[in-house]
Amino acid sequence: MRPDTNDYRQLFLNDVPLMDVRAPVEFDKGAFPCSTNIPLLDNEQRHVIGTRYKEQGQEAAIALGWQLATPEVKQQRQQAWLDHVRRNPDGYLYCFRGGLRSRLSQQLVRDAGVDYPLIQGGYKAMRRFLIDELERNSNPGPDALPLALVSGRTGSGKTRVIADLMALPLCRAADLEGLARHRGSAFGRLLQPQPSQIDFENALSIAIMKLRHQHTLPVFVEDEGKLIGRVSLPETFKDAMQRAPLAILETPVEQRVDIALQDYVTDALPIYIEHFGKELGVEQFRQQILGNLDRIRKRLGGKRHQQLQLAFSEALDALVAHNDSSGFRPGIRLLLTEYYDPMYDYQQAQREGRALFRGEHEELLHWAAKCESL
Repeated sequence: MRPDTNDYRQLFLNDVPLMDVRAPVEFDKGAFPCSTNIPLLDNEQRHVIGTRYKEQGQEAAIALGWQLATPEVKQQRQQAWLDHVRRNPDGYLYCFRGGLRSRLSQQLVRDAGVDYPLIQGGYKAMRRFLIDELERNSNPGPDALPLALVSGRTGSGKTRVIADLMALPLCRAADLEGLARHRGSAFGRLLQPQPSQIDFENALSIAIMKLRHQHTLPVFVEDEGKLIGRVSLPETFKDAMQRAPLAILETPVEQRVDIALQDYVTDALPIYIEHFGKELGVEQFRQQILGNLDRIRKRLGGKRHQQLQLAFSEALDALVAHNDSSGFRPGIRLLLTEYYDPMYDYQQAQREGRALFRGEHEELLHWAAKCESL
């Protein structure tokens, strides 16, 4: 039998499969990228046993647990766990604190003929480890992450630079928007739901930890606000970003229109159609585009909002009827130059002296790939 472990770093660095035996409601609040929820107790069982524990103590709670573990329930749990163990023989199991539930689960798996190790300290200890690890990498000092921001105007292709840096033999970037499953702007919502706040923080900490384990070279992330959609950057990491130097991506406005058109329209509509079907997909996409405009109506101003609503509505009709996306160009250009660019100019005015580099995509990529210190 492999021994139980508390080597959390190696678990995360090696993407070890984890079997989470907490209740689904606990798993949904926060878990880890390589974890699978196969609970010992369902949500209702967890509630009633927790109530018994508070009212009558541990022994009474254990007795109720065994009472609820009918032969049918026990067989179902064992089978699900054994299926997971056979698929992931090098994995581990855990509960919230690495205590009663994980040991009961471990025993039930053993009763079925398989020894499977658990993680000492459970979810709580692993979560604490990831919080501390991200703080260590973010705080000023000798252990601080050498961080740089890929900055630039909306539509300049910052995410593409990050993807190219991640594809290098020695990965040089972390994709914050990919981890958040959101493109970061008012139009950035994806069909795939965003992770919970805790899941996002866990995934970010693991991504940074892996980069630090691979090398001590500067790491690039896209310049983001505190919020990426509905998830927020951890405060210590955001503080590190606010101290970090900038690599500014400079892209001509017509190329920015091309990038925005591709990312938010021509590549996006087929995804909606594939997901919802033709008729409903087109309608959902229309609601997405026009609804996003509604959300920034106050900042756009009533007249400009009305102008863009009409322009994008007509452009959507032409795209669906004739596969012609050109009608979006004037509205996208207006949004970029009259809405996003003034905000960017204001922000950059507060960051004088932080820019280490300015250039177009290939120039920035070449500089960043060769950058050994900041």
